[in-house]
Amino acid sequence: MQQINIFDTTLRDGEQSAGVNLNFSEKLEIARQLERLSVNIIEAGFPAASKGDFGSVKSIAETVKNASVTGLARTVLSDIDAAWDSLKGGAEPRLHTFLATSPIHRDYKLKMTKEQVVETAVNTVKYAAERFSIVQWSAEDASRTELPFLAEIVEKVIQAGARVINIPDTVGYATPKEYGEIFKYLKNNVPSIDKVALSAHCHDDLGMATANSLAAIENGATQIEGTINGIGERAGNAALEEIAVALHIRKDFYNAQTTLNLGEISRTSSLVSKLSGMPVPANKAVIGANAYAHESGIHQDGVLKEVTTYEIISPQLVGVQSNSLVLGKHSGRHAFKNRLDELGLDVADEDIKPLFTVFKDLADRKKEMTDEDLVALVLEEKLSKEQRFYELIQIQIQYGTNQVPTATVTLSGSDNQVIQEAGTGAGSIEALYNTLEASVNGEINLLDYRIQSVGAGRDALAQVFVKLAYQGVETSGRGLAQDVLEASAKAYLNAVNRVIYMKEKTEPAMQNS
Repeated sequence: MQQINIFDTTLRDGEQSAGVNLNFSEKLEIARQLERLSVNIIEAGFPAASKGDFGSVKSIAETVKNASVTGLARTVLSDIDAAWDSLKGGAEPRLHTFLATSPIHRDYKLKMTKEQVVETAVNTVKYAAERFSIVQWSAEDASRTELPFLAEIVEKVIQAGARVINIPDTVGYATPKEYGEIFKYLKNNVPSIDKVALSAHCHDDLGMATANSLAAIENGATQIEGTINGIGERAGNAALEEIAVALHIRKDFYNAQTTLNLGEISRTSSLVSKLSGMPVPANKAVIGANAYAHESGIHQDGVLKEVTTYEIISPQLVGVQSNSLVLGKHSGRHAFKNRLDELGLDVADEDIKPLFTVFKDLADRKKEMTDEDLVALVLEEKLSKEQRFYELIQIQIQYGTNQVPTATVTLSGSDNQVIQEAGTGAGSIEALYNTLEASVNGEINLLDYRIQSVGAGRDALAQVFVKLAYQGVETSGRGLAQDVLEASAKAYLNAVNRVIYMKEKTEPAMQNS
């Protein structure tokens, strides 16, 4: 079986999805889960982009030991220096650098000749190879590049020290046949091609990212790049869970395999969905809520007689359990901790007691606590505890069909002062958010508001995601509660607290520099 390396770019390309804004703690949580999933390479970010990105890449590189951590760099020496400074403490630091090669990019974006593009690529790869043992070079928009020129520049960057060559379908333009033929052409026309690994990076603008990635494997690619749930720029990237399961189910055809722990797919997908605020469509392949549901009577009859009549993927294969242990208000701390361990939720011993208190309080009001509830609860507590400059104490909403909606809010501030405000609005949420805006310093512009249930039933938890602009900074926040309005208030304050936390972290560093 051919071994296919998995290059996960959820934390870099995935975070470039419109509306996604992951903070340091969230990125680290996802990186740890990607390590449990057993991806081979984690692209942790773009170190030269900001101090925040530099810091998160550095921390991930120092934390993750069972995967190679990489960072993205333009063909700029200062980018490469920043990447080295952030990655040198990792177990296997590598660099990912790129330069566009297609005519449309050369003429309109770079304004460079072919010769200038080659010279720039070769010089930066040489510079990077003096620091990094593994340099990956990407030909941005490779699928729209003239094949002879693509072969020429690939040969020269290999000679300069590149060890991985990535052929991106940057705008999702190629068809599987065309994309596979690019790899075949390079294999036949680049003299040094056997010295490097070939990688595929596909976008989903025409809905062919997974098919293109599999076509690349058929034609010599040994590394596949993508994201969890397929998130990313525009229509997203190739969904890694689809590729890994396709190779597993159709190993008779592809004769290839990955190192992924497929049983961690569902948990990884759920984590990325919650932290990114991007729900997984119910009909999404492999990990959608309906992927293992059978509605048709004919299908149900067939599955009852023999499951493989209509189900080619076992839900257990990807970590979807048909039965889950239900915890409730009578459950003890040992059962609670045991279930967290089984779910792969890394909670320090000193954090168990306060988390268990929150769990019991919620279990008193909620009939059953499912695995999905526990995951949401733990993430909510772990990822927000360091950022509570404003904390919700109490809200009261008055609403009637012939009344003006009114909200009363009590908050605690960073210096333990009690803040009380009241306000009105056209609806309950607007009244609540108008009142919260009056309670914190600075004008707030709400850009997006989404709500979804965690699990099912009348007593399901509500999870609210907001995006807003506060003090000139766009940010996002999440809130979890049994009541929709309470979850809405928590999400709003979480977003505000994130901005304050970020400014407290970055302003002293900027003053020192």
